Parts: sequence; C-alpha cells; structure tokens
Amino acid sequence: MTSALRIESFLEMMSTERGASDNTLAAYRRDLDDAQQFAAHRSGVAAASAADLRDYLEDLAIRGFSASSQARRLSALRQFYKFLYAEGLRTDDPTATIDAPRKSRPLPKSMGETVVERLLARAALEAAQPERSGAARAGCLRLHAMAELLYATGLRVSELVQLPLTIALRPERFFMVRGKGGKDRLVPLSPEARDALKAWVDLREADPAWTDNRFLFPARSREGHVARQVLARELKALGTRAGIKAADLSPHVLRHAFASHLLQNGADLRAVQQLLGHADISTTQIYTHVLDKTLSELVSNHHPLAD
Repeated sequence: MTSALRIESFLEMMSTERGASDNTLAAYRRDLDDAQQFAAHRSGVAAASAADLRDYLEDLAIRGFSASSQARRLSALRQFYKFLYAEGLRTDDPTATIDAPRKSRPLPKSMGETVVERLLARAALEAAQPERSGAARAGCLRLHAMAELLYATGLRVSELVQLPLTIALRPERFFMVRGKGGKDRLVPLSPEARDALKAWVDLREADPAWTDNRFLFPARSREGHVARQVLARELKALGTRAGIKAADLSPHVLRHAFASHLLQNGADLRAVQQLLGHADISTTQIYTHVLDKTLSELVSNHHPLAD
C-alpha cells in the first residue's frame, strides 16, 4: 500500500470513527501531503524514519514555519503513525523520540532610557504645576510617585498598589516588599523616587480622609488602594501627553525597562533576579535576549562594515 493510500485510510478512520469535521480532515490532509511531498524521494511518509522526520522539521524551519506550526505538523504525524501501528502497518512509531519544537518566548516589551526619562520628566512637570489644586494636584503627585517607584524598583504593579504607608515613613534607601509566594525582598529607592514619594506623602497625610488607611496609595474602593487598572490607564494617558504611544506603555513595561537598563549598564544577572523577585533565574534570562537584540541593532546601525 502506497503512502497516499495509507493517508486516505487514516483520514477515513478519522472521519468515521472519530467524527472529525471537514476542516479538521482538510488540515490533516494538508499536513500529511506536505510531509509526503518532502519524503517522496526517500521512502515515503508512511515508511519514514525518525531521521527523515527530523529532516522534515528542519526543512519546515528553513521555509519559515513558526515553532507552533511545526508542532502542529508533528502532532498530525503522531496521529498518523499511531494509526499505522494500530493497524499493523508499522511496527514502530518514528515520532516517539522526537520532541516538539519549542516555542520561543516573546521578548518583553521595554523602553529606551531616553523615553523613560521623557515620561518621568512629564510626570514631574505636571506634579510641580502651581496652578493645580485639590484632586487634580493630588492625582499628579500620586502618579509621579507611582511612576518613579515603578522604574526605580522594578516592582510588579500588584506589589506597588499594595505598598503600606510605613515604607514611606522611613529614611532608608531600600525597603522590604512582599512578592509572589509570600517571599520578601529588598528593593532600592532612587533620590528622584524618594523626593516624589515625600511630596505625595506630605499631601496624603494632610488629608484626614486617609488617616485610617494603611496603604501608601489609598482609594475609596473595596480593596482600599488604587486599582491596577486605574494606574495603567493613568500611565497611558501620561505617556500620550509625553509623546509616547499608549500601546507602548504599561506598568509592566516600566518593570521591564528597570531590568533591561540595569543589564545594559553592567548589572549582574543574579542581582537583577533578586531585585525582580524571580524564583528561577531562567525567567530573568529573557532580559539578556533584549540586551542581545539591542547590541545587534547597535552594530547593524553604526558599524562601518555592517550591511
């Protein structure tokens, strides 16, 4: 029986026994026909070896197929060989020793140092405007303090909005924050962040409405603190006023910028891991790819012998 006939038998089984839809059958046919076309000059897809299939996956990568598309093709082949084995048409499964292509982790979205400086400068400018008063001034001082803290500490947004007031009442350059899994870690405060924080706390303490609220950034909500969504919305609006696209900015982007800029300026990866509160250093290593990309672009754009 030729490979083409075995593919037809497999598709018939999928239709009659598994009740596969027309779209599913068409997808299986497309994937198996492509594999057959690659293996036709060898022994055909039905008799392909594990080495043949590895060559096929490599060919898919050369043709520009993503890791997820390669994994889908491999999944179709697994089902096909499982059928052949069950029918006694093969004595082995050549996909058994083949791992699915690993999907690459997307690079975290970050911002350049000059863009962050522009954002923070805009926040400082709005916080310092003397004509603002009441709720408008409070909102500007609060947003300035939150933006400076995000970039100075690399806090997760959930950690930032739940900070207790007590961390701002001490003069230390570091403070303790409780992160994921209930683990405590020290994070730094830049001079700019301390100044912005002091201006906000002075205003906050002058408002009797917040006397009994334990959060640094209180709000009239069930939780008692500013919501993450509120901060994200205000940060995007601030970015727009600073000439930054709203889609390019979020609290998480400032956390990524904190990590990326530390590494770009020579910080140790282990130190950055501790500052971010990552349990596994492999999570932190994604930022080395951001650095690699930055350095590659630097060479490509500025080296005299670059293409």
